[in-house]
Amino acid sequence: MAHRGGIKLIWAPLRALLRKVPERHALLGLSVVTGILCGLAAVTLKLAIHAIQGGLASLTGGQPLWELVLPGVGMLLSLVIVRYLVKDNIGHGVTKVLQAVSKNESRIKGHNCWSSLLTSALTIGFGGSVGAEAPIVYTGAAIGSNLGKYSGMSYRGMTLLLGCGAAGAVAGIFNAPLAGVLFTLEILLFNLSMSGILPLLLSSISATLVSYLILSRESPFAAYVVPFHLGNLPFYLVLGILCGLFSIYFIRTTLEMEDRLGKLQNPYLRWVVSALMLGILIFLFPPLHGEGYGFLSPLLNGMQADFGATPFRFFQHLPWAVPLFFLLVLLLKVFSMTFTNAGGGVGGTFGPTLFMGALAGFVVATTLNLLSPAIVPVSNFVLVGMAGLMAGVMQAPLTAIFLIAEISGGYELLVPLIFTSAISYGFTRIFEKYSIYTKRIAASGELLTHDSDQAVLTLLKTDGLLEKDFVAVDIDATLGELVNAVSRSRRDIFPVLDGRGRFQGYVSLSDIRKDMFCTELYTKRHVYNYMRSAPEYIHPGEAMDSVMRKFEKTGAWNLPVVAEDRTYVGFLSKSKIFSAYREELKDFSQD
Repeated sequence: MAHRGGIKLIWAPLRALLRKVPERHALLGLSVVTGILCGLAAVTLKLAIHAIQGGLASLTGGQPLWELVLPGVGMLLSLVIVRYLVKDNIGHGVTKVLQAVSKNESRIKGHNCWSSLLTSALTIGFGGSVGAEAPIVYTGAAIGSNLGKYSGMSYRGMTLLLGCGAAGAVAGIFNAPLAGVLFTLEILLFNLSMSGILPLLLSSISATLVSYLILSRESPFAAYVVPFHLGNLPFYLVLGILCGLFSIYFIRTTLEMEDRLGKLQNPYLRWVVSALMLGILIFLFPPLHGEGYGFLSPLLNGMQADFGATPFRFFQHLPWAVPLFFLLVLLLKVFSMTFTNAGGGVGGTFGPTLFMGALAGFVVATTLNLLSPAIVPVSNFVLVGMAGLMAGVMQAPLTAIFLIAEISGGYELLVPLIFTSAISYGFTRIFEKYSIYTKRIAASGELLTHDSDQAVLTLLKTDGLLEKDFVAVDIDATLGELVNAVSRSRRDIFPVLDGRGRFQGYVSLSDIRKDMFCTELYTKRHVYNYMRSAPEYIHPGEAMDSVMRKFEKTGAWNLPVVAEDRTYVGFLSKSKIFSAYREELKDFSQD
């Protein structure tokens, strides 16, 4: 409580000052602050991961057998912190940000400003086979959301600052400001107006500058890029199709594995199973350790591929062993990633997507060169493969293209980057309508899309439009009691309930108008003589697009809202939904 009071004391004068200026102007200053904080968070996460990895390497002497144990230790530490300190689910960071925008008015809990950062550093530092990008995006979005909340921003302003945080996080972790903006536009903020671009740019460049000043421009993806040759275009077509196939494999296998492991209700049993399987995988295939970026450096610079301290290293001199080994690593990365997250670790799919894409490009290029020596440049295919898989798995082709171009300095590869990413994206979309981040949200009807009408419907909440001023009557009540209820009501519909409060139907004023002045019928006729059945029911919290389909199907102007046991809750009216829709659309489209 003292902590919250201190925050309010610090922010009170600033909040008063911000209220004196237009929100769009205040957003510019806050976007810079958000970018600086996100840049510091990204740098902190990078340094923490490297410090943990370096410390453990010194303690263990780099012995491979430790890889059977250490990843599980990191997962357990994260599990304990989340379970007993954070007491909240902080996995699947990008998906959680999307849910915050669509379900929670862009509000993210304050602990997310540090909890994802701490637990992902432990998870990856100890060898968990996940990426740091999704946790830092969640951290950045939380920073922006909480800055907006304490500054008294509107929903639109808070959403924009949330996007600034995500953009700054991506820009800071990769030193790629343009990719940060595109990530937010393609994945998070689907209907951003042109005036919202400037805060995103300010946040991204601020975060990038902070990262440059502290860590310089060093990148794990520095590559030897060979100028693009038009004759290799057919091979990039093959790579694009394969990236599409691997993207479908990635999405479906990940979600299927999560469902299967989720059936283990005891978190410590799930940790034991996941830690054991992950340790075995990393021992047999060392490139699965951590983010795996260290194993990509030789591939990006045309050097001999390193198998690591695997039992299979004795076959490394065989030509075909190299592409086969890394094809296995590619396919198994999905499993190692899922075991890490299921066992209590905190990490994302962003990093594994880049890693798998790099291996896809390497396998394709190596295979082609074995069939016909030196036909394609391996480093180019590694980079383009990263973009191809990212475009398919995340369904964000522009982010993929410019991220790889920025982090590698490979703008000479724009043509194959665009070509392969477009092929992979288009191929994946044939079989998977949604990305790895949005598939589960879309199934629940809570996904914001580029369609403004659909996005507004998603933002409307059933509970907020509920009308409860209808006078209910008992199913066995007499006509006289019903007339008395009419005299007390301003509505012309009367829900009919049984003795346990369950909805049975409704009576319309027009149905009783001919009898309501016949006093001799007051004791002879009952509510059930006039009752109609509802054409459809709505349930609390039901998605608004589902509600609108029911109104369209029935042609009704009012529909009852009932719980699962048919307990009466209230009514929804089409006119009130339309009114709320117009107001929400006006705010949503506000420039």
